[in-house]
Amino acid sequence: MLGLIDSLKPAGEKVFGYEILGAEDKLAAFAESGDIEGGLVAIGDNWKRYLVTEKVRALLPDFKFIHAVHPSAQVARGVTIGDGSVLMAGAIVNSDSRVGRFCILNTRSSLDHDSVMDDFSSLAPNAVTGGNVHIGACSAVSLGASIIHGVKIGEHSVVGAGALVVDDIPHHSVAYGTPAKVVRKRVEGDKYL
Repeated sequence: MLGLIDSLKPAGEKVFGYEILGAEDKLAAFAESGDIEGGLVAIGDNWKRYLVTEKVRALLPDFKFIHAVHPSAQVARGVTIGDGSVLMAGAIVNSDSRVGRFCILNTRSSLDHDSVMDDFSSLAPNAVTGGNVHIGACSAVSLGASIIHGVKIGEHSVVGAGALVVDDIPHHSVAYGTPAKVVRKRVEGDKYL
């Protein structure tokens, strides 16, 4: 790994032993030098990750986004993982599931069989799904939430921490509780982290 691009920390500072190389405006120069083979956008907020990814694509249309799978993550047969996605320690993706592009499955999260995570969606630590679940684009399932078999979470929705989702959640919704209920609407980019 060459290092990190970060607009909030000064160049030269180290994060987890990796040097900050500079802000996004330095990315094109690094790419032209041939030193970068690919990379990830490591931002937890789904909408912010989307915006930065689009910025990178605009600067470097041929940039290669890679995916990263922690050695302790478990990925079953028949699973597809999109470019730019990250599976953290202990994450589980069961058979015939599809993880879209630029998704995050955090520590000990679980996506069960035949489920789909659309692009830029995320499962927080210890969030779990039953089988045949569909999580819409840019949606977030928060800490310790559980989604039962066959449920659909709409696009740009947030499921609150510890929620038990037993019914579909519409697009642009915030839902929490046991059982989870929609408590309000949200717009793209509403802060949730």
